[in-house]
Amino acid sequence: MWRIALACLSLLAAAPSQAQERIRLARIADIPDQYVGGEILRAVYAKLDIRLEFEDVPGKRALALSSAGEVDGEIQRIGTLSRDYPTLVQVTPAINYIEPAVFTTKLRFDVAGWNSIRDHSIGIVRGVGSSEAGTRGMARVTATTSLESMVKMLDADRFDLMVTDLFSGLVAVRKLNLQARIYPLAPPLERIYIYHYLHERHRDLVPKVGRVIAQMEASGELAALRETLVKQVLSAP
Repeated sequence: MWRIALACLSLLAAAPSQAQERIRLARIADIPDQYVGGEILRAVYAKLDIRLEFEDVPGKRALALSSAGEVDGEIQRIGTLSRDYPTLVQVTPAINYIEPAVFTTKLRFDVAGWNSIRDHSIGIVRGVGSSEAGTRGMARVTATTSLESMVKMLDADRFDLMVTDLFSGLVAVRKLNLQARIYPLAPPLERIYIYHYLHERHRDLVPKVGRVIAQMEASGELAALRETLVKQVLSAP
């Protein structure tokens, strides 16, 4: 009997550590760059013997879940996220970057930052912080529910241009076979470095994850992995 009791106690003691071996992150649905960031993090967490799972939801829903602690964090967000969502703790250094870019069907101009699109009607994806911040205060901004729906609305001339990450936009336009009609303007609006976030209950894990990211960055593994993943997505049938 005492052996059975000891075995039960051992199982109970092991339960908390086993729970720590799985992390569930919010992933913005249908955004290719979120896939890339997620796979980068999969490699990061594998070095810590932690398995990742993803919850695919719209951008605003992702933030509601992660900030409330219903999932364990966000794959990647802009650097100021903790200001508005203090329960989400930033992991440094950055794991990825995005280049918000202008896509259109008929306009031709050299992009010179966010102010250069102010006079146009603009489509963005609701819950994508970089797009919301960049277009804040502009008069004619339409927030769509997803990247794919935004591309379709641009194709239907519902607005003059749309703003999304260059990589994600290229993938979405290609997926809908609209390359002949929708094209990006150059250069991108900016380059934004983006960070992984964990809910505050995982505060002790933050420096451990950060150290692995820093090591991968220093060795060149992080950049090489991103390049491989981007090429993989862009070349997919």
